[in-house]
Amino acid sequence: MLIWIILFSILGSVGALTIAGVFVFLGVNYQKTLIPILIAFATGVLLAVAFLGLIPEAIEEVGEPHLIMPFILGGILFFFLMEKMVIWRNCRDKTCKVHSHASGAIVLVGDSFHNFTDGIVIAASFLAGLNLGVVAGLTIIIHEISQETADFGILLHSGYSKKKAFLYNTISSLTTIPASIISFFILDSLEFVIPFLLAISAASFIYIALSDLTPDLHKNSDFKYIIRQLVTILIGILLMTLILSLGGHHN
Repeated sequence: MLIWIILFSILGSVGALTIAGVFVFLGVNYQKTLIPILIAFATGVLLAVAFLGLIPEAIEEVGEPHLIMPFILGGILFFFLMEKMVIWRNCRDKTCKVHSHASGAIVLVGDSFHNFTDGIVIAASFLAGLNLGVVAGLTIIIHEISQETADFGILLHSGYSKKKAFLYNTISSLTTIPASIISFFILDSLEFVIPFLLAISAASFIYIALSDLTPDLHKNSDFKYIIRQLVTILIGILLMTLILSLGGHHN
């Protein structure tokens, strides 16, 4: 199980960052076409894993829905607060006051906290079950590709060269790996907390999908784009539903 955790930690950090780096070096026209599709797909994936994977698993582990739902609600409020503190995520809007004063260092610190949390999510998910771990790991990889693509843009805008932006972003991404390994050994002896961590993880996926990704999808109101976005979101949902169904529930 530890090998699986380390593997997905590497793929979810350095692997996703490498793919995001490819997007940065693509032409502007390719970026304009591919990134909106990626955002729509990530939205469907995040929502599907939260509502069809993490939350049902957390409830099944505890056996009482009323014990899990407050953690989801509290998690959403927590991530809202963290966003306000420019730790959980970074402002993407160029007109945002936070964005206009954000330095590359703040972006990297925020990413370090973000990726550290990803490591905990990966470990907790695998400890709850191999299938759920794989699904959560894939979700983090997909989300991180879009996340890191945007962060590259912020670093380049802050004056970093492409080489330095990739190097520093790689260093901040590496926090996922030790976080997942430490969590594996700690959470293994504290198994009772895993369902609640899954609930908080679900809250983070829901919050990111609805507060971060969805607003980007609303920037274009052309009917054909709406249909394309909806289809892409549904593809993300169906793919994660299929992966979840292949493994079934563990006991």
